[in-house]
Amino acid sequence: MRFDFDIGLRPTLRLGAAIVVLSLASPAAAHAQGAPQQQRVQVTDAQAQSLGVRVAPPIASPTDRTMALPARVVIPTGQLWVVTAPVAGMVVDLSAARGDHVTRGQTLATLQSPNFVSLQREYLHAAAQEALAMQQMRRDELLVKDQALAERFLDATRTAARQASIAVAERRHMLRLSGMSDAEIARLTSEAAITARLVVAAPEDGTVTEVDVSPGMRLDQSAPLLKIAQLSPVWVEIAVPTSGIRAIHPGARVDVDGYDTPGRVVLVSETTDPATQTVMVRAEVPNTGALRPGQTAAARIGFLSAGQSAWEIPDTALVRRGEAASIFVAATGGFRVVPVTVLAEDQNHVVVSGAISGQDRIATSGVSGLRGILFGLGTAE
Repeated sequence: MRFDFDIGLRPTLRLGAAIVVLSLASPAAAHAQGAPQQQRVQVTDAQAQSLGVRVAPPIASPTDRTMALPARVVIPTGQLWVVTAPVAGMVVDLSAARGDHVTRGQTLATLQSPNFVSLQREYLHAAAQEALAMQQMRRDELLVKDQALAERFLDATRTAARQASIAVAERRHMLRLSGMSDAEIARLTSEAAITARLVVAAPEDGTVTEVDVSPGMRLDQSAPLLKIAQLSPVWVEIAVPTSGIRAIHPGARVDVDGYDTPGRVVLVSETTDPATQTVMVRAEVPNTGALRPGQTAAARIGFLSAGQSAWEIPDTALVRRGEAASIFVAATGGFRVVPVTVLAEDQNHVVVSGAISGQDRIATSGVSGLRGILFGLGTAE
């Protein structure tokens, strides 16, 4: 097939018969050969010129990545800790500020709390009760052994000792939840050294990202003190247009503009933002300190697997029908319809993959006329 676009169009030129054929071979022959049927549009050179059809070769995409897409750097949820007040009290000292790097166990703040005093007192009382109950049980065991006491009295004593031990375990656990270490609890047990000051320590290594209190503030139990985060790796959340989301898969390479270390896609959201018609794609990227949570960036996502090629074409060449996309490729006697996958797009161009090559000629204008013939929306005399 040959198009001569230098010849002027005649206004009185009328189209001859234009028909759509599903295959150059008959359906029975295609089925017998095991080949899929391919849609074709048969038009002559004159008919194509009357439709305003222009063709051009596809341009090999110089990259296997999407065009730059808007992205935001966030902290992974598993790497963020909110440090809260274990008991009600007053902040008397802050030992960390926003941006500080802290290590696990490092002091972050000191509270003064009457409730903490009560917890220690209740623990010491329970420990004393346990000691008395254990002493009574040992005494009753000796009496039963000497047959000076009935067995049923020993059973009651053992039950009381067991309940006393449970009360001690409960109070010890409450002290651990308040932030006391086992060594501090042991010192409290041996010395009865009750204190009103409670040290709040860092739960993990990380960076202080927020501080919500200041010295002198009175807090309820579980009130937030500050936030700690581990900043490597980070998540880069990318807004991908729905038209190109089918080409993105978990494990794909992600490059953040201006940052040398690539990441990988870990999630392709199953929902679409109704306001922007984009799908959130989350990538995990190792962070050397150049990426800061909260910053916006531009990211590019890899979309090709081995053996695939990407081609850039004008957006006017693309035929969309629902989620499917295709193009018209010049062939003998007309055009063949080639399904393609949209990988990326901007205002005027799209990048696609499909069964096309650099030698093909793709219809870039007059596509609406070819589409009308293909879907039976128009006829010609």
